Amino acid sequence: MQRFVYINDESCRDSYRDNRVSNTKYTLWNFLPKNLLEQFRRFMNQYFLLIACLQLWPTITPVSPATTWGPLAIIFIVSASKEAWDDYNRYLSDKKVNERRIWVVKDGIRRQIKARGIHVGNIVWLHENDEIPCDLVLIGTSDPQGICYVETAALDGETDLKTRIIPSICADLSSEQLGKIKGVVECPNPDNDIRRFDANMRLFPPIIDNEKCPLTINNTLLQSCYLRYTEWACGVAIYTGNETKSGMSRGTAEPKLTAADSMIDKLTVAIFIFQIAVVLLLGLAGNIWKDSHGCKLWYLMYPAERPWYDFLVIPLRFELLCSIMIPISIKVTLDLAKGVYAKFIDCDDQMFDPETNTPAHSANTAISEDLGQVEYILSDKTGTLTENRMIFRRCYISGVLYGDKTGDALKDARLLNAVSSKDPDVVKFLMVMALCNTVVPIKSNDGTISYKAQSQDEEALVNAASNLNMLLTSKDSSGIAEICFNGSKFYYEVLDVLEFTSDRKRMSIVVKEVKSGKFLLLTKGADEAIFPRSCPGEQTKTYLEAVEMYSHLGLRTLCLGCRDLEEDEYKEWSKKFQDASCSLDNREHKIAEVCNSLEQGIHILGITAIEDRLQDGVPETIKLLRKAGINVWMLTGDKQTTAIQIGLLCNLITPESKGQLLSINGKTEDDILQSLERALTIMKTALERKDLAFVLDGWALEIILKRSLESFTKLAMMSRTAICCRMTPLQKAQLVGILKSSGSLTLAIGDGGNDVRMIQEANVGVGISGREGLQAARAADYSIGKFKFLRRLILVHGRYSYNRTAFISQYSFYKSLLICFIQILFSFSSGLSGTSIFNSISLMAYNVFYTSLPVMTIIFDKDISEATVLRYPQILLYSQAGRLLNRSTFAEWFGRSLYHAFVVFLITINAYADEKSDMEELSMVALSGCIWLQAFVVTLDTNSFTCPQITLIWGNFVAFYMINLILSAVPTLQMHTVMWHLCNQPSYWITMALIVAAGMGPVLALRYLRNVYRPSAIDVLQQIEQTDGHAQAPGNLESSTGTYLDYLLTDLRRNKSSIHQPLLSDSASSR
Repeated sequence: MQRFVYINDESCRDSYRDNRVSNTKYTLWNFLPKNLLEQFRRFMNQYFLLIACLQLWPTITPVSPATTWGPLAIIFIVSASKEAWDDYNRYLSDKKVNERRIWVVKDGIRRQIKARGIHVGNIVWLHENDEIPCDLVLIGTSDPQGICYVETAALDGETDLKTRIIPSICADLSSEQLGKIKGVVECPNPDNDIRRFDANMRLFPPIIDNEKCPLTINNTLLQSCYLRYTEWACGVAIYTGNETKSGMSRGTAEPKLTAADSMIDKLTVAIFIFQIAVVLLLGLAGNIWKDSHGCKLWYLMYPAERPWYDFLVIPLRFELLCSIMIPISIKVTLDLAKGVYAKFIDCDDQMFDPETNTPAHSANTAISEDLGQVEYILSDKTGTLTENRMIFRRCYISGVLYGDKTGDALKDARLLNAVSSKDPDVVKFLMVMALCNTVVPIKSNDGTISYKAQSQDEEALVNAASNLNMLLTSKDSSGIAEICFNGSKFYYEVLDVLEFTSDRKRMSIVVKEVKSGKFLLLTKGADEAIFPRSCPGEQTKTYLEAVEMYSHLGLRTLCLGCRDLEEDEYKEWSKKFQDASCSLDNREHKIAEVCNSLEQGIHILGITAIEDRLQDGVPETIKLLRKAGINVWMLTGDKQTTAIQIGLLCNLITPESKGQLLSINGKTEDDILQSLERALTIMKTALERKDLAFVLDGWALEIILKRSLESFTKLAMMSRTAICCRMTPLQKAQLVGILKSSGSLTLAIGDGGNDVRMIQEANVGVGISGREGLQAARAADYSIGKFKFLRRLILVHGRYSYNRTAFISQYSFYKSLLICFIQILFSFSSGLSGTSIFNSISLMAYNVFYTSLPVMTIIFDKDISEATVLRYPQILLYSQAGRLLNRSTFAEWFGRSLYHAFVVFLITINAYADEKSDMEELSMVALSGCIWLQAFVVTLDTNSFTCPQITLIWGNFVAFYMINLILSAVPTLQMHTVMWHLCNQPSYWITMALIVAAGMGPVLALRYLRNVYRPSAIDVLQQIEQTDGHAQAPGNLESSTGTYLDYLLTDLRRNKSSIHQPLLSDSASSR
């Protein structure tokens, strides 16, 4: 489908929507039903709604419906309020955008209207620093060259200014003509592809003949961008409102489910099944007891004739009693905790990058604990491990290596002499460096020239050429480029630009020497893209050797070439190129085919070598992460030898003496598959002490994915390190997907737009706010300023978040199971009738107030200090393996809740179950015992005490008594005078002491025995910190303690590598 936009034609204004922007999710009329529908999509909310509805049936409910309706309403109100507030802020943002005043031109008359009033076909007039209100086709600018500069950071995150140029058909139009222009733009229907725009334009007479002109993305101004360094620009509105490319790109990312959340869901299902089994068993026993004994007891007053559903009453009562097995507040509690985790990351001063003034930022507050369970890190190279500051270092021209002695070709006397003597090979080489690019020269008022480039490599090459006297001084709208060399000026007409793509791996331009009329094709690109297209008989061996040598030095290489064109050849090709450029169907593929036909028989001029230094702290960070048991892979588009050299420099791979790099390559598909099987065999039989890694390129990966995916997956799961070079963005995402599909938890980190796909594919995406812009950072779950901050993000924030989530989730089940088991035990003393020992107020307050606040103290808890974690990164293997939240640890909490329920119930029954105590006193004693126990449980499992923690734990304990003393003073309540009466009895306080002693004594004894006879690595490190104040190196400890700690940490690594099980697999939770 296509759309036809008629320029300046009011009769067509209603054919498409106006420019009103709306990002709101709700309206006043649909908020309540839509929000309720969304909340009830969650299984737990549906479950508790069913329970709440059953409690409205007076025959079966053992407690007041408020015990469920109250907490459920609070949860719904909190969630709905948050949604309403967020949506209201979106509405205010939309209103601000829609009310902006924008200049439009109609029949040569300019007037201001609100942005929402712009229609498709209107001519919009912009001034410097204006935000672009909708998608426009650029038709005029104040610049004589017909160009303007656009800041696209808000759209794609890239901080470098982009150059936009008017279509050739509009090149000679005056500002008066622009206001009266008539014509039609033939373009695709709205889409979200901000990199592509395939369209055509025709202008109607009398302005110009009816000539078709192709349009690309370089002829557009997109919504949300800003006009910079240009006095004015105007364009035709083609997409408006939510149909702009920016509007079509907006959307809600799919929520990510963490490994901890997945385990919690499994535990919830298990508890639900257990609950159903208990309900059926007790319901059956209750009906049997009623029929055999209950009906004979006159005071129970069972009717002689009972309804048909009578057999369901007791089971349903038990269902309502046992419904609290699943904690209703667990989701709200975890969401609140995760929000605090994210704030800890945002406020971490040690992750602030002063060089770029960039703090760490958490865009996704729901997955912090996954950071502590990462098993694979897949990292980009350029701009992520390196600085992305390109410096021209060396070059190879006509058999001469320049810069090999000094390390800087720009200071090599031989090259400087060749330039001054106008060596023809060197001059042509520098001419390609200066011309074959999309760089725009900008001349300041004092005459100095600076360059605006979209690529760091192009900027480095043009600046290097300028330093060698080949100065690009200007480019005008007619395509004339001016070159100044050794004081002489040369003019070239740029006829066509054959643009760089990740598939082509090269770019070319066709130029015409103005003076001689000679046509030239200038080309630069990767060696594998240029060498196969060289002249027949061209000796490329020496160039290949130069490429290999530079790659071994870790330098980025580009091959430069050119060839002469005959005028007839060019004209014939130009017609094909024009037809392909005007095609609206599969334009990119057709252009690539036409370009390839011209880029043949290229004469190789030389090789450039550009340095991209490692970021500060990268080798130390990778060493630390690998020591923590994390497998680190490097995915890059660079050459294999360059990637390997960078891998050696940053501790990603080890030298040959201690490690082995397995290469997966070959000349044929069968060779590649054989090398894969060979690498897999070596990996299986290698000694554990040998550090193995593999390396492959994009072509090999493409073959493997088609023919041997299973073998590659096995190899990937066994390899701690891999270097994958010549990777496309799609292949990077595919590698992440392979590791995810095998059950491993992955983290992808990158800094550029080509890393976005793998960042979004990974379980955790991290973007670096680098020189390539903010596109990766905007698409990621977390953004940081430098790669080195990854160590704190994972080892400190990730590990603490996992530990805290593990405790909070299991404690939430513990406190709910405790109160439920007491209810079940009481049923054996009440004829299995489903009667509740607790009153409705106590049950509701227990879930919402008494037990929710103390657990939040764990948000501030640290089992060991940050310094200790960074000194002993192997400790991360505990959280990687899920050792704090799995079926075994949950079974311990389950057993603790059952034991504590027996303790509370038996002591309470024996102390107060006589004729002098009423039901309310019995209930309050049992509830008090639960509160005492949960306070000591939280205290015992807290490792570091701060003022907020002490206040929440024991302040909540004091608040329990104050609240119940106040409620006991209300005459209308059932619990009138109960707490006052109990607090005045010494027997009550003795009972509480017995409950705490019996409940916590065995727990303390077991913990003591474990710490003495079978301490974990965490226990040993805690003992070290308590003894010395902070962890020291094992050599500074007593030899026995240091040796034992080394043994535990080594054992963690040995178990991890020898019996590796993916974290997210079905068996992971059993570890």
